[in-house]
Amino acid sequence: MNGKLIVIEGLDGSGKATQSEKAAEYLKKKGLDVTKVSFPDYSSPSSSLIKMYLAGEFGTDPDSVNPYAASSFYACDRYASYKKNWETLYKNGGIIIADRYTTSNVIHQCSKLPHDEWNGFLNWLFRYEYEYLGIPAPDAVIYLRVDPDVSQKLINGRYKNDEAKKDIHERNVDYLKRSDSAADYCAEFLGWNVIECTFGGEMRSIEDISGEISGIINNIL
Repeated sequence: MNGKLIVIEGLDGSGKATQSEKAAEYLKKKGLDVTKVSFPDYSSPSSSLIKMYLAGEFGTDPDSVNPYAASSFYACDRYASYKKNWETLYKNGGIIIADRYTTSNVIHQCSKLPHDEWNGFLNWLFRYEYEYLGIPAPDAVIYLRVDPDVSQKLINGRYKNDEAKKDIHERNVDYLKRSDSAADYCAEFLGWNVIECTFGGEMRSIEDISGEISGIINNIL
């Protein structure tokens, strides 16, 4: 029997890597068979097209690459990760905690399209990845919502305000705001578990957010 795939999603600066690591540690302490995966998998050759895209080799504006092409770069990276790293564990009932997944394509690529094309794109994307490629659909998505202004401040701090270190997504504030709007729509439309990570213009503590995530995971399992 297949296991569970739980995705922790959010825009840049939302703390996905930290929170997915803490979620995996929490489940391991409960004695469960769990592994954490992260996307893109920059350690794998399967991420080559993603690296080229984010470095601006196909155009320095995210809109230079249409959402269907960009989605394919990320989808093939996920397929490679699944086949090489976690298919056996998943099919044997293990729990997978994913830092990003198909849901990142939902957020970032919908933002390139008019609103009235979003549902059609979602139908195409899910059929492409979950049916044609055959990777698992998530059992649940936990979306870490961060105020875009706070997110941008955190990104600037990460790179010490050096714009040259940012990828084409991170340096485009308008694109990030469009992605935030797309994420809000998709979270409601697709029934994601939403955690508000900012309060009064500041991030909540890591422990506070982690505790809320653990509660959601307990309900899922």
